Amino acid sequence: MSTPAADTANDASPLLSSSSGTATKSYASIGDVEDYDPSSCEPKPAPSNLEVDVLPETSALGRNLTWSSAYILTISRVLGSGIFATPGVIFASVGSTGLSLTLWIVGAILAYFGLAVSLEYGCMLPRSGGEKVYLEFTYRKPKYLVSVLIATQAILLGFTASNCIVFAQYTLFAFGVEGTDFVKKLLAVGLLTCITGVHAVFMKAGIRIQNFLGWIKIGLIAFMILSGLFVVLFRRQEQRSGNVSATLANTQDFDWTWTGLWHGSIWSWGAIATSILKVFYSFAGLNNVNNVLNEVKDPVRTLKSVAFTALATACGMYLLVNVAYFLVVPLDEVRGSGELIAAIFFEKVFGVAVGRRILPLMVALSAVGNVMVVAFAHSRLNQEIARTGLIPMSRMLSSNAPFGSPLGGLLLNYLPSMLVLTIPTGDVYTFILEVEGYPGQIIAFATAFGLLWLRIRRPDVHRPYKAWVPGVLIRMAIALALLAAPFFPSEKQREKGVIGSAAYALVGIIILAFGVLYWYIFATVLPRWRGYKFEDKTDSLDDGTTITTIAHVPI
Repeated sequence: MSTPAADTANDASPLLSSSSGTATKSYASIGDVEDYDPSSCEPKPAPSNLEVDVLPETSALGRNLTWSSAYILTISRVLGSGIFATPGVIFASVGSTGLSLTLWIVGAILAYFGLAVSLEYGCMLPRSGGEKVYLEFTYRKPKYLVSVLIATQAILLGFTASNCIVFAQYTLFAFGVEGTDFVKKLLAVGLLTCITGVHAVFMKAGIRIQNFLGWIKIGLIAFMILSGLFVVLFRRQEQRSGNVSATLANTQDFDWTWTGLWHGSIWSWGAIATSILKVFYSFAGLNNVNNVLNEVKDPVRTLKSVAFTALATACGMYLLVNVAYFLVVPLDEVRGSGELIAAIFFEKVFGVAVGRRILPLMVALSAVGNVMVVAFAHSRLNQEIARTGLIPMSRMLSSNAPFGSPLGGLLLNYLPSMLVLTIPTGDVYTFILEVEGYPGQIIAFATAFGLLWLRIRRPDVHRPYKAWVPGVLIRMAIALALLAAPFFPSEKQREKGVIGSAAYALVGIIILAFGVLYWYIFATVLPRWRGYKFEDKTDSLDDGTTITTIAHVPI
């Protein structure tokens, strides 16, 4: 490894140690890094060789994801079923159209700060695995600790369950079926099973299907926006003629004056802060493509352009959908609609009979697309975890056999998700979904902090993109706010007591603590007791996938 003095001598090119002892190649630009062919280096570096993380690595599956596929992988993750519910909740909380739209813009800016962290890391370390790769590169000691914690969080809390339930509920509603809990669970598990099977057996077909569903989703949301404008134009024509149809009779003109935009605003810090966090969550998933960079063509350039395009698309669509809602639905009804604002919108545009069919089908379709891209990306993260050799059956779970797909990673996503789907619905189900998100904020804080720490410790590493430091600090503050929120409950939450309102946070912390305990026994207690030390070795599977095997070397 290079010395600190040598590191700072040339900030533009990373200095990498050659495993064979030969001279290290200098990469003067990111173009050189992008053109590097990992297969030309023998033996292939093990996943545990962190210094080569600055070089792109081509998956044994090949680079099958074009710009379009990477874009859909991102935007389908961001634009979930929340676009049909969250705008109404935000408006009801803050009271005015102007403040509501402003918060969506603020939320997009905050989402950019989080995205910038992922962009700097992703362009600097262009490999599949996302935060796993970034944290391992940043926090190298104690050895294996970060890897074990990421594995604990990803495997035990990596659910793809919520949108499966959404699909089941809205599909039944669209066809007028009053399904029992068993039928809903059966549909949800069936969807998860079908998607897992498609991604496992027909990988390229699965990519095409999720691309198709993603573009359909974008088209349907654009259709909603145009429908709102259509209603306004025809309403004004009918008002001039004095013949207003029944469909448009209960709509009202939107007040575009400055006073009208801010009329009814609720200037409460509590309401505004809560709404900002809800908007911020609506942009979750902008870093989805970071998990699959080994399969993306021209990964660094694609990552930068896809991320900004997806953010701009999501921001624009959220704003325009809000405007469409406000143009069609009277504001008094919006205040009382809560999560049903989209349902009211479609009923007013298309009538009750048609509106109640279109909306559920759109939500169900959106849920299918979301499940597909989450399962696709999460399976690659699971495969990267298995390649470290730190989980049982890691060799089998790392393999792309027998279908040329990460079947092991898909199963690691499928099994916990199916388990969650089979538990009773209600408070327990909601609780588990809340537990899922809490440790993610701990990891987000560690990632943002590590980015700044790495700027000081490793200025030699080439950074094709640099995040704005104040933005990184703001992202850290958001993570701290979300981590502290459960311990400062609202009046309604206080009825459960402080422990009750923070129960999901405590369980999330306990799960990570279990990971620390597992690491301590695995990496400290057992080696001391049995008198051995660990030695990482490189191995290659029949499909060309490189893995790390952890050998026990007697002391």
